[in-house]
Amino acid sequence: MPLWMTLPAIFGLGYNHQQELPESGEPKMSVELTAQTCPETVVEPDWEPPMPPTDLIFDDGEPLETNRHRIAMNVLIRSLQQAWSDRNDFYTGGNMFIYYSSEQVRNKDFRGPDFFAVLDVDGTKERQGWVIWFEGGRYPDVIVEFMSPSTARVDRGIKKDIYQQVFRTPDYFVFDPFEPNSLQGWHLQGSQGYQTLVPNDRGWLWCESLGFWLGTWSGTIDREQAVWLRFYDTEGNLVLLPEEAEHLHAEAERQNAEAERQNAEAERQNAEAERQNAEEERQKAEEERQKAEQAQQLAEEERQKAEQAQQLAEEERQKAEQAQQLAEEERQRAERLAERLRAIGLDPDNL
Repeated sequence: MPLWMTLPAIFGLGYNHQQELPESGEPKMSVELTAQTCPETVVEPDWEPPMPPTDLIFDDGEPLETNRHRIAMNVLIRSLQQAWSDRNDFYTGGNMFIYYSSEQVRNKDFRGPDFFAVLDVDGTKERQGWVIWFEGGRYPDVIVEFMSPSTARVDRGIKKDIYQQVFRTPDYFVFDPFEPNSLQGWHLQGSQGYQTLVPNDRGWLWCESLGFWLGTWSGTIDREQAVWLRFYDTEGNLVLLPEEAEHLHAEAERQNAEAERQNAEAERQNAEAERQNAEEERQKAEEERQKAEQAQQLAEEERQKAEQAQQLAEEERQKAEQAQQLAEEERQRAERLAERLRAIGLDPDNL
């Protein structure tokens, strides 16, 4: 802790990072306590505690263990930023110095966690590292260390003790990117300290501070196939990276466009089917019209034939009538001739 945070320890008092400070950011000390602890000490009225160090180093030039460690760190940072892209009340970083004491600054004995997240802070502020006395005494709420054979003992030992006793970080996890079954986690239970988290049936661990599960996911990221540590939401959905979310959005847009194309094609086919049905109905109507017209023509022909037959019958009747008239005329002539013959004394029947 910085010198102004270690003063209570100098005077024989314990210090908690959640202790309330006055607006000036300086811890309260009474003259009475000073007098009791150091009776011969005279406190000057205008005395001020030393200011915390400002000549801080934010890059020691040491790279991460492997490229997979770098990718694993960025996966958690970028996926959390993607999940909370509409929020500015958190900060997440990785492989950054966290300064919390003057002794640490002097010894340069602590680089900082591979991944950490701090809630309820200004997330838009640019930072080279996380300096506790510049952040209102705020420590990380979540820390993840990506272990390797050379760091596993420290990550599970010294660092875990610091995160528990000094940082009082509520949720702490460790994972070796080259060992898929290496995930471990602890949750801070007040005075009981870190309690081991029990995995669910999928092997995931619950991160209460973030409201996400931490679990493994097998796949390719940045052209490297591995089992990665990922966040999952309460419904078990993978918390996506920006490019995954963009790909999912593009795929959804493609599927929507394909669905619209299929709908348009279905509508076109329906319209074509309706057009064909209408054409068939038109053709049927035309056929019916032609049949009706043919029937009408046949009826007209039959009518004309009947009329012709009637005319022929009338002609035959007239011919018969004419023949009857001629016969009647011949009969009348014959009767007149017979009468004339009788008149002259001839018997027409004997001629």
